[in-house]
Amino acid sequence: MRIQWKRFLCTTDLSDLSNQAIPYAVALAKELKAKLYLCHVVDLPTAAMYGEAVVYSVDQQERNMEYAQEHLRRLVPDGVIDWEPLVTIGHTAHEITRLAQEKEIDLAISASHGRSGLKRLILGSVTERLMQTLPCPLMVVRGDANLSLEQPPREPKFGEILVGYDFSPDSDLAFQYGLSLAQEFQSELHLVHVIEPPLYKDLLDSTSYGGEAYRKDLREHLKEKLHLMIPEDARNWCEPKIVLLAGQPDEELTKYTVVQKMDMIVLGVRGQKMMERLFVGSTTDRVARKSPCPVLSVQPTVRLNQKTA
Repeated sequence: MRIQWKRFLCTTDLSDLSNQAIPYAVALAKELKAKLYLCHVVDLPTAAMYGEAVVYSVDQQERNMEYAQEHLRRLVPDGVIDWEPLVTIGHTAHEITRLAQEKEIDLAISASHGRSGLKRLILGSVTERLMQTLPCPLMVVRGDANLSLEQPPREPKFGEILVGYDFSPDSDLAFQYGLSLAQEFQSELHLVHVIEPPLYKDLLDSTSYGGEAYRKDLREHLKEKLHLMIPEDARNWCEPKIVLLAGQPDEELTKYTVVQKMDMIVLGVRGQKMMERLFVGSTTDRVARKSPCPVLSVQPTVRLNQKTA
């Protein structure tokens, strides 16, 4: 079952960090023969959020939008793909979500500035908000501040794809997207589960809980369940790797990505309460801020049956 990829939306704030997502968007659109919308939002001043009268003249707004349009047209090589610049004005996350709905986008691509700690708490993260509000999957490309203007952008690669799976409905959906991308690019698929022992207490006989026999049976049980996830026809074009790790999910997934040189991570976005998300962040958000490769986040609002062929 292949997912149909027809329309992509790549966002940029016109900074060098943000523009590093564009080569990935172009490469994906070219390979999958999709149309790319390159989007910039002329953001409203932060002060306007607090009721202060900050008003730009119509002329100034038009100048800002014309500058953005001209800048966007220099960012995509001529004749490589079917693409269109989109410039709008408003609050960034809201406008991107609106455009994704309006254009019926199948995949959004955005660069993350990798903020953490107090700076992230105060300023917030547009990328994290998009993970929760977009009607389509979001690919997060971590911007590299050490990449100079003279250096060419990193060449996108999709040879090794990791799908993080925790047996939730979110990860079911993420697996379908990861499998489809692996088929499109003939990638090696790594299906990875991170063991957190207290979560499996009901799976096996409680009398063996905590012992060596329990741990061995648990691993065998999980491996079998993961193995059954792989459709039989998928084995005709790849040899999926079933991997069990143990520890904190975001840390273990990131370490595995570095050691095994993954080209992409695919994860589901699990909903959390406001305060928990504000202070802790989701596993997907934490991985996206630390991973050296792009992270594709998929949430349950995606209607998979409308996107499959």
